[in-house]
Amino acid sequence: MLRILKILFVLALLGFAGLTGYAYLGDMTPDRVEKSEPVELNVNR
Repeated sequence: MLRILKILFVLALLGFAGLTGYAYLGDMTPDRVEKSEPVELNVNR
């Protein structure tokens, strides 16, 4: 039973390290696109 817990702990540690590495080193920057739309305001005076 202790061997299974050790394996699960090591797998969780490796998963956490992989997720942290991907968060810091992965290219997650959004693509920037300039967008322009006219806005019509209905103001009743």
